[in-house]
Amino acid sequence: MARAIQIGNRWVGEGYPTYVVAEIGINHNGDMEVTKKLIEAAKHAGVDAVKFQKRTPELCVPPEQRNQMRETPWGYITYLEYRYKVEFGPQEYQEIDRYCREVGIDWFASVWDEPSIEFLEAYNPLCYKVPSASLTDHNLLRCLQKTGRPVILSTGMSTMDQVRAGVGLLDMNKLLITHTTSTYPCDPNELNLRVIQELQKEFACPIGYSGHEVGLIPSVVAVALGACLVERHITLDRAMWGSDQAASVEPGGFERMVKYIRVTEQSMGDGVKKVYDSEMPSLRRLRRVSDGS
Repeated sequence: MARAIQIGNRWVGEGYPTYVVAEIGINHNGDMEVTKKLIEAAKHAGVDAVKFQKRTPELCVPPEQRNQMRETPWGYITYLEYRYKVEFGPQEYQEIDRYCREVGIDWFASVWDEPSIEFLEAYNPLCYKVPSASLTDHNLLRCLQKTGRPVILSTGMSTMDQVRAGVGLLDMNKLLITHTTSTYPCDPNELNLRVIQELQKEFACPIGYSGHEVGLIPSVVAVALGACLVERHITLDRAMWGSDQAASVEPGGFERMVKYIRVTEQSMGDGVKKVYDSEMPSLRRLRRVSDGS
């Protein structure tokens, strides 16, 4: 079982740089120009990949919610109609694939149902993400397992027993688990970042963090606790319409977060106490008593 997996041309796990994902999700609000601006912002910030969400609305929206009315940028429409408005199809994904290649950034998507896996297979994805809502969808997990591709499994809204059951259906050598709390935005009291270390103890695969908090500090602390992947939603403006915008990070914040993560990686060291060459002038100038060693 591996403590590192390969995603595209990158190894992700112990001993490798943190893999940073900017989740565009549905923050594009169905607009390809917004999508391209988000891709550009993610590239400028230095992230490794952008992520989208792929659903089949008639399968993913529960029957009792389909006809609920909602105020949207497209008017007062049903929830099912809204889901279709923000769902990209073949034409849009072909352009996403083309544009990401042009910009020079990887992309993949969360899959919420089995037809979405079949849809995305046409693009030879680097990996698949299982959203927290689908962790207990064992048929979906079995379908993903058959693709042979790496899987990132998100664990919000789940007990450890549910996580174990989901993990048991997947190839541990191609699995990365992300700790998360599925509240948008999430109160710091419920982030529970120490779960990262508990997951590391239990599962012999890389462990990451998917954050929905306001601000950057917890995502950087997650790296210090051992998270080898950090995923945050990206938005052009947190005031934009949409359910995920308030828990997202604007481009300038994303750039700072990536820099903070890289500094944190450099700062962790190897844990061996030593006297650095750079300390020698201070040692000679300031130390007055020698212990003879």
